[in-house]
Amino acid sequence: MMKNAWKYFLLAFVVILIDQATKLWVHTNLEMGASGAIQLLGNFFKIHYTLNPGMAFGIEFGFKYGKLLLTLGRIVASVAIGHHICQLLRMEGYSRLLVAGWALILGGAVGNVIDSTLYGVLLGNTPPNSPMDWCYGQVIDMLYVDFWSGKVAEWVPFIGNGY
Repeated sequence: MMKNAWKYFLLAFVVILIDQATKLWVHTNLEMGASGAIQLLGNFFKIHYTLNPGMAFGIEFGFKYGKLLLTLGRIVASVAIGHHICQLLRMEGYSRLLVAGWALILGGAVGNVIDSTLYGVLLGNTPPNSPMDWCYGQVIDMLYVDFWSGKVAEWVPFIGNGY
């Protein structure tokens, strides 16, 4: 029932608050890079302040207005996820766990929209040569899991022969 929607959007809102609070804590309390890292599980898992100018794994579109396109895409995706949650709630016998999972994803997506849209202006973390500060902010990333480091074989597409 749609009357239960508030619970899931409240869950998303709590995720947004936690996301923004931790990102701002990292920004104000840690040095960027390895020197400011906090080891949680030895070298395997750390809080490590880094800025991500693009999307997952720092991938960027590679043209002047690519970040603006990415930010607008994040906004559209967030609205679509919210709409999808509402559609799931209208279904008979919907899975609460599935809807809660989508609410968590929505919270993370909106957190990244806030980073991209506002952090360039509020935190001054716009990359050099960006055409504007609005919508060009970098996402603050902090969770570092070191599965492996070393040289990638030359035959691996896109990242081969790199460290």
